[in-house]
Amino acid sequence: MNNFLSEWDQNLNNMPYGPLGVIAMSGIDEMGKDVNRWLLKWHELQELQDQEFYTSPGHGREDFLIEASCPRFGTGEGKGVIRESVRGYDIYILVDVCAYNVTYRMYDFEVPMSPDDHYQDLKRVIAAIAGKAKRVNVIMPMLYESRQHRRNTRESLDCAMMLQELDRMGVANILTFDAHDPRVMNAIPLCGFENVHPTYQMLKALLREVKDLRLDKDSMMLVSPDEGAVQRNIYYSSVMALELGMFYKRRDYTQVVCGRNPIIAHEYLGASVEGKDIIVVDDILSSGESMLDLARELKKRKAKRIFCIVTFAFFTNGVQEYDEAYQQGIISRVIATNLTYRPPALKNAKWFVEADMSKYISYLIATLNHDRSLSALLNPYNRIQALMSRYRAEQAVSGIRLV
Repeated sequence: MNNFLSEWDQNLNNMPYGPLGVIAMSGIDEMGKDVNRWLLKWHELQELQDQEFYTSPGHGREDFLIEASCPRFGTGEGKGVIRESVRGYDIYILVDVCAYNVTYRMYDFEVPMSPDDHYQDLKRVIAAIAGKAKRVNVIMPMLYESRQHRRNTRESLDCAMMLQELDRMGVANILTFDAHDPRVMNAIPLCGFENVHPTYQMLKALLREVKDLRLDKDSMMLVSPDEGAVQRNIYYSSVMALELGMFYKRRDYTQVVCGRNPIIAHEYLGASVEGKDIIVVDDILSSGESMLDLARELKKRKAKRIFCIVTFAFFTNGVQEYDEAYQQGIISRVIATNLTYRPPALKNAKWFVEADMSKYISYLIATLNHDRSLSALLNPYNRIQALMSRYRAEQAVSGIRLV
């Protein structure tokens, strides 16, 4: 940790913006607890070293979590309630708009919360703070309605409207992870907006799980699943010094199925993948059908192992197809973050690898709380190079046979 700290902060003896408070909305409770544990650990380290390390909880408080809830009436109407004082605090609200495991009672039915419900509850909590906090910041890993990022015909721009609404409510900073199109930030040019990429954490999870990878261009390459994911894959290929190929999705634009134009074929552009391990990077794995089709296309071209890296893994149609694909050797691993809800069936799958983001989010919160630059945190190039060097050194020491 000390090496990482020296990279991004040489002077920790600066005053925080205000007492730090963290509100974890329903559905992201576990992440909130993990973030709280990291902040408390660093606070205890501060006392041991007799220096001002990170901020302390507010007066008379033992931790950073502030209790808030959004109870519902029988009709489904709700309200936001803050159960502790937030006056003068620097508040960070964590919200997972895709936590469909959270339910509420409406007309005697158990109703799962939709992204609309989670976003409405977020606004309720901000309204309950009622301007008493010194600053309100929102950490929304999956940006609400971010897949509707541009207008093609007479249709709504929900993500842009959401950002403008939060801006009008007084939110100072909005942090999201791997936005589908970061240009949506143009909707709020005067509000703090950070689009964070979990590249380092994803690669760390992959290298921790698979010990026999050959990190060279003769044995491995990156393949973009479509033209929209090219920039993500370019970054991975650049920092790992690997070649890049891509697929082009040929779609049938005469019809719409489940809200999208169906894919007719995957056309590949790039060098040969024969005998190579392939890393495929994307932001969202929704149903997962497209990723499986791509994996089959790569296998037809004699690729060796296929590793899918996605920031958000939803598996809206369940994981059974991926279980079968893993048994057939089509998919080797799927690496995803814990930024959104993962059902038990996914977390327990042999092919699933989880990248824990709680420590990284804690760094982001602590840095913003001290009003310091996020630049070193947002650029993981040096950490990735160090990670790959350690990986190769461990392989040499342990004598792992590279296949």
